Amino acid sequence: MQQALASLAVALTLLGPASARAAERVHIAVPTWLGFGPLYVARDKGFFAKQGIEVVLTPSEDAKQHYPLLLAGKYDMVAGAAGTSVLYIKNSDDLQYVTILDDSNGGDGVIARNEINSLSGLKGKTIGVNVASISEFYLNVLLREAGLSEKDVTVVEMSPTEAGRAFMKRQVEVAVTWEPFLSEAKHTDFGHLLADSSTVPGLLCDVLVVRKPFLRDHPAAVRGMVAAWNEAVAFVAANPTEATEIMAQGLGGWLKDLKVFTETMQTVRYYGAEDSRTMFGTANRPGPLYATVKEAIDIWTSLGRVSIKVRPEDILNYTFVGS
Repeated sequence: MQQALASLAVALTLLGPASARAAERVHIAVPTWLGFGPLYVARDKGFFAKQGIEVVLTPSEDAKQHYPLLLAGKYDMVAGAAGTSVLYIKNSDDLQYVTILDDSNGGDGVIARNEINSLSGLKGKTIGVNVASISEFYLNVLLREAGLSEKDVTVVEMSPTEAGRAFMKRQVEVAVTWEPFLSEAKHTDFGHLLADSSTVPGLLCDVLVVRKPFLRDHPAAVRGMVAAWNEAVAFVAANPTEATEIMAQGLGGWLKDLKVFTETMQTVRYYGAEDSRTMFGTANRPGPLYATVKEAIDIWTSLGRVSIKVRPEDILNYTFVGS
């Protein structure tokens, strides 16, 4: 009996602490967006298992569904946009951002008729935009820059893809959309690219959004998630061919086509440990992400979408960045 126990002890030592303990299960809602691809690299290359966590990645395209499920405890985390996750906060301590995942680097933009050659020219125009999304947030940032607001334009609610198609059919004067419509507009005789996200780094970034009770009760799992993500981002940089195949297969949908994924990947930047530390900063010296979250709160509050008092300090958790 003693010999058996000794053998077991040796085996557990060899397996290491992450393997010796029961893996903590983490449920994450993941939209089909290439910025979230490294999550599948972390899963398939064993980076989550290395951290002692079993991660369930559940595809979910509708934020209006997965955020309520997050708050209800059906999910533990959501991969979501920093500028729009605040829309779903019911109490100031509902959720927090623990690390940045990616940033739109020209992947989002505004296409417009040729006669609209400045942001101020948006006044009075009909704009196709996905309401209550990162697209509407982006539009409002641009309108503010021009001294305008949504009251100065006519918003037509439609998805980014629908908006792009509507613009190409000349059904709207302006569209907040993404590829392939940003490129297609340049080749028309009636439209052009008015603005894109490459000029506003850090504004349209995605973050790992964690339910506050889960964060409080399972800090090791959250730390493991951040560490596994950072390792996955490093793997993508060092092994782009293998990583791209994993990400395209994992995300599936319109991104399953490897050619499409590879081309679209140029419009996204993945954030690793050092990038997140820079963007978060510290509680005493906040980084650029603080300004993004503050602007999101201000915009959604002004539109009547956020009715509670919430501050960036309530949302940003600096504990896990770079873990």
